Amino acid sequence: MVVVTERSTTRRTENAMDLILVGGLWLDGTAWDQVVPALAEHGCRGIPVTLPGQGDGAVRATLEDQVSAVLSAVDAVAAAGGRPWVVGHSAACTLAWIAADRRPEQVAGVVLIGGFPSADGEAYADFFPVVDGAMAFPGWEPFEGPDSADLDQAARDRLAAAAVPVPEGVSRGTVRLSDDRRHGIPVVLVCPEFSPADARAWIDAGDVPELASATSVEFVDIDSGHWPMFTRPAELARILADVAN
Repeated sequence: MVVVTERSTTRRTENAMDLILVGGLWLDGTAWDQVVPALAEHGCRGIPVTLPGQGDGAVRATLEDQVSAVLSAVDAVAAAGGRPWVVGHSAACTLAWIAADRRPEQVAGVVLIGGFPSADGEAYADFFPVVDGAMAFPGWEPFEGPDSADLDQAARDRLAAAAVPVPEGVSRGTVRLSDDRRHGIPVVLVCPEFSPADARAWIDAGDVPELASATSVEFVDIDSGHWPMFTRPAELARILADVAN
């Protein structure tokens, strides 16, 4: 049974937590540059992850390489005595969920922004053509509508220019999940270009089997397109801080 509730965004600073921030396709760690200082204002520490093949210069990275990078961030927080929330954006919602699967005792919870975790055995993000071993940003046509409605032309140009082609070994990598304890880890789904009602309907219909099996899923609405870290960084930080605290 999935427990679904609306989470408030009241600011709280006691018992502040660490949040590991994992950007989606084509994004490097700088995607969180406006969110990290805003989190600090709420007493939280944002830890952006530079994914192999998406910002470190590697061209032959694999999905497992990216998983390892996220797990290294989790392990570093755990070694310091903390239990982080892992925040995944878009396709990287799956990376956050894999971290929960691999480190169920070390992850306090998972925040999914504008995406859903893939199931065991599915391809990670085989969405667009691979050319010369990488899946380049396809331009804005596939994202017309609610996804990009809050991006002006200058913002679109900046995002497209900074987009890092995703290595084939990542986009076509196979998701592996094995520890059922992940289903007991709290999940907060931040809904940007879709509503909490939409997300509930998709889960109830069986379209998101991983969340249908989760014991606690909460929903937060944010009035933005698919990239709130760029268009609503302060609001996103406030939501994340409330979750973590």
